[in-house]
Amino acid sequence: MTDEQVISYVKQATAQGKSQQQIGKELLARGVTSDQVERLKARFESEQGAQTTNSAQEITTRERKTTDQESGPQRRRSDIQKHESGTQRNETGVQRGESTYNRNISEELPTPYDEIALEIQANENKPRSIFGHEVFNNQALSFEPNENVATPRNYRLGPGDEVVIDIWGANEDHIRQSISPEGSIMVSQIGPVYLSGMTIEEAGNHIRSSFQSKYAGIGGEQPDSEIAVTLGNIRTIQVDIMGEVAIPGTYRLSPFSTVFHALYKSGGINDIGSMRNIQVLRDGRRLVGVDVYEYLFNGKQTGNVRLQEGDVIIVPPYEQLVTINGNVKRPMSYEMKPGETLAELIDYAGGFSGDAYTEQVRLSRQTGRENELYNIVNGDFASYKLNDGDQITVGTILDRFANRVEIKGATFRPGIYAIAPGLRTIKDLINNADGLLEDAFTTRAILYREGDDLSLEVLPLNLEAIMSGKAPDVTLRRNDVLLIPSIQDLQDRGELTIAGQIANPGQYPFADNMTVEDLIIQAGGLLRGASTARIDVSRRLIDPDTLEPTSQTAEIFTFGVKDGFVVDGKQDFILQPYDIVEVRRSPGYQTQRRVSVDGEVVFDGNYTLQSKNERLSDVIRRAGGITEYAYPRGARLMRKMSEDEAAARDEAMRLAMQSQGADSISVSKLQMGNTYSVGIELEKALAMPGSDYDIVLKEGDQIMVPELVNTVKISGDVMLPNTVVFQKGKKLKHYIDQAGGYGSRARKNNVFIVYMNGTVAKAKGSTPIEPGCQIIVPSKTDKEGFNWAQFIGLATSFASLGTMAATISNLLK
Repeated sequence: MTDEQVISYVKQATAQGKSQQQIGKELLARGVTSDQVERLKARFESEQGAQTTNSAQEITTRERKTTDQESGPQRRRSDIQKHESGTQRNETGVQRGESTYNRNISEELPTPYDEIALEIQANENKPRSIFGHEVFNNQALSFEPNENVATPRNYRLGPGDEVVIDIWGANEDHIRQSISPEGSIMVSQIGPVYLSGMTIEEAGNHIRSSFQSKYAGIGGEQPDSEIAVTLGNIRTIQVDIMGEVAIPGTYRLSPFSTVFHALYKSGGINDIGSMRNIQVLRDGRRLVGVDVYEYLFNGKQTGNVRLQEGDVIIVPPYEQLVTINGNVKRPMSYEMKPGETLAELIDYAGGFSGDAYTEQVRLSRQTGRENELYNIVNGDFASYKLNDGDQITVGTILDRFANRVEIKGATFRPGIYAIAPGLRTIKDLINNADGLLEDAFTTRAILYREGDDLSLEVLPLNLEAIMSGKAPDVTLRRNDVLLIPSIQDLQDRGELTIAGQIANPGQYPFADNMTVEDLIIQAGGLLRGASTARIDVSRRLIDPDTLEPTSQTAEIFTFGVKDGFVVDGKQDFILQPYDIVEVRRSPGYQTQRRVSVDGEVVFDGNYTLQSKNERLSDVIRRAGGITEYAYPRGARLMRKMSEDEAAARDEAMRLAMQSQGADSISVSKLQMGNTYSVGIELEKALAMPGSDYDIVLKEGDQIMVPELVNTVKISGDVMLPNTVVFQKGKKLKHYIDQAGGYGSRARKNNVFIVYMNGTVAKAKGSTPIEPGCQIIVPSKTDKEGFNWAQFIGLATSFASLGTMAATISNLLK
């Protein structure tokens, strides 16, 4: 691939959502090398550097000029290397040097070729994976022979094998002898018996004939004694494994070992060893050729013969090794025999994957001078013979459909369909989608179609005429999309809104011929506090033909209802989209308002206010009045904060937090509760009902009438905060003295008194002291120490002003 083809491929694959690693693998399969990607990366960085600001370029140019003008070749050479990245050229001669500024920009902004280059380099540096080589170095597959089986009939005895001879019947004996290096065993009264090279069956016959001289009744047609010859401990054999294996040499193996076990013991076949032409030599002559692929693909062990003493296994280098990449099930390298074809290679690779392009494959072949590229069509797979070093790439199918069409909108089964016999036209497509919905707008549908250059075209269709045969049917093309709108989509059917004294206020879908009564029923009906005399409907003004603006914003309709039916207002009133129905609250509907009275009253507890202007004295009278133990001057009232009061408090808090002045409020010291104390004078309220002292109560008020408290509390900046007995007629000084006097930082002029009824007064010499009150002495604030930094700043400012004044004076002379 050329550089432009690679760039185009990367852009196209990125637009399709492919990852950089996936793009790297696909480029590697197409023959793109890491050097080519590095060249494109340098080109990308050069383009990125060219987009830097003019100011940065001027700075770089100025630095270069300054460097060139400095004296000293060594200084000039080192500084140029510092300010410039040296101009270098890669193997293709593309210049990759850039300024330091531009290089830093490319390092901070990774190019889209970084991960692609890493992926290609990682795959290039991976050791070549040849199918079958891992079989003989897999710890789970040792091919170790099973020695706990009966001695094979064709097993031949040799020196080191132990022979077990059992005799029973008229004669009984048990003999265990190992075959000597000369090939015989020694039997008493008989002498040496030669057994080397015999099978177990042959050895049994030979021993039976030899033992007739020692034991009577062994031979003959009806022997009196029987002889059984078995194999005891077996010997080991020496086998030479040579050629392209991991560790060639001589190995001692079990006499039951086969060729596969010998290859496993030698560490397996190396990267250039053949798996298709392994030779086994016995007595200097070729015994058999082993093709491991026959075992791996077909399960045949034709060449996996049992080894004998002195056998030689030779693993030659492979003759042909080809690689297949891309969309096959097992892409890797395979050893091929001369004459094997591309079809056999595809079978070795497990066949094509589901997304493979099977019509043709691409083959890259080395001719000894340069590479050549061939495109091999499917019909030639079975006859095309492969050479050593061939690389086959199987591409992927196109990411598009050859016969897909889609129908959207007002049909019973919208979706994707295939162009096929019986589905060729617009009418066929609608019939396959189970027809049109009842609300389909058939006068005008839209067919989106791709042009010859893939540009999008729009064709308007009259489906009503096409379905009735009055207009010619339209033949479908690939990727056509038919959009059938609904009447509901074309009409603005806005929702209806109902609010106020209704069970389920909110928005409801619009329906034709819906009335106010229908909407009220749909919303759950009216609440008990709803007004049946006043229901308002506001409607948008709609006049699409007007050319003049209007000052009117809405049209209002008012209705009254009785027994769920409209009785006042416009008759047969039909709601329209976006109408808002507001159910008013009845002015005659009131919820109970409760207050509580606690303390020294005859009947304490909760009371319901009888009117909006019921006062403090009224509720105390309903509670039976105060008891003889009550202290009315200490009575207090706690009131819940209303929504308006809470909003005012929050606004005050916001302003306090925004304030940056010296007198700003410390927010952490503010009381943030939802209740507050109201200062009352219960004695005056009871004595003068209806006066200003007799305040009007609100819902949630809590009235507390305490017992007489005969103490006074002194707190704050005094020597010893204390609670002392109230003495009638004593002034402020007396009680301060009872606490040890003022503290060292007391603010004597700001002492205040908090009375039991919630009122607060600034304490003076004549301020009355009452039972249960609290005297609070505040402290002075901390003074800041002398700030030398501020002093120096002021001095500097004064000096600057003095200098300015002198300058102005000189100018005026």
